[in-house]
Amino acid sequence: MGAHATDHGPTDLAAMARAALVREIDASGAWDADPVWREAFASVPRHLFVPYYYVGAEDGYERLWGEDPDPRRRVRWLRGAYTDSPLATRVRDGRLVSSSSQPSLMAKMLTELEVRDGNTVLEIGAGTGYNAALLAHRLGDDLVTTIDLDPEITESARQHLAAAGHRPTVVTGDGARGCPERAPYDRIIATCTVTSIPRPWLAQCNPGAHILTPLATGLIDLRVRDTEHAEGHFLHTPAYFVPLRGTDRHEPEPTGDGCLPRRAVQHESFRFLLALTWGILDPHEAVALWESAEHPERERYGVSVSGEREWAWLDDPEGPYTWTLR
Repeated sequence: MGAHATDHGPTDLAAMARAALVREIDASGAWDADPVWREAFASVPRHLFVPYYYVGAEDGYERLWGEDPDPRRRVRWLRGAYTDSPLATRVRDGRLVSSSSQPSLMAKMLTELEVRDGNTVLEIGAGTGYNAALLAHRLGDDLVTTIDLDPEITESARQHLAAAGHRPTVVTGDGARGCPERAPYDRIIATCTVTSIPRPWLAQCNPGAHILTPLATGLIDLRVRDTEHAEGHFLHTPAYFVPLRGTDRHEPEPTGDGCLPRRAVQHESFRFLLALTWGILDPHEAVALWESAEHPERERYGVSVSGEREWAWLDDPEGPYTWTLR
């Protein structure tokens, strides 16, 4: 889309921008393991899910929207809707409440979810509805449920989904409690960060189900054995999401310590360890572990759930480096 982008109609602009986004995600390799997702991203119009969003400005946030009377600002909104970047969609009192995730990260997460035809999926965090639309495009509306605590968010998601021709089940409720009335599920995917794995998720899964959720600053991919047992490794991919809001859910305290060595705090792999063990492991002990373990990347860490016990670990669930999460 060049200098004469406003000469094109909005439908043409959207198609051009969407095609460019698909090419960009394709080049990233995000869906190489399951290229069927390419067709979903090529078909579902992201701009219908972000009729407005916010971009950073000197005095906070600037709102861009599709009904702006200025045609050039409408083009800016449309082009921004198809950039491979997260979009802030709800801001309250200067605080980000909801967003549309980076499309290439969404593609990576959906690919890692390893969905199969006929799978039932629960999404924790409805957001704009875009991720639910991608799932519904692949699996069908009847097999997809998405839940969010905020009724304004769920109502907007329903409207966006309907505009795009999809009607999966959209539920207003506490995502930490899952959605038992639609269980059991073959896959659960969360688009918000948790500090531990909510037990209702396991209880609502079929044996062999996958749970993929942000935790600390990574993505944990759990395989569910039964209602009380699950285990898995973190993906290599960094992930920064807004926290899950709901009953008994608490945001983690901010990480960082001015007394820690710069060689550690400037390294992404150490910041992940610090976030994963914050409030559990002394930060200086974390530095010593990080150095002795030769700067381990995310995929060397994992999480195990067994009954009431839940713990994170490095290299081995029963090894010397474990941290209780509950």
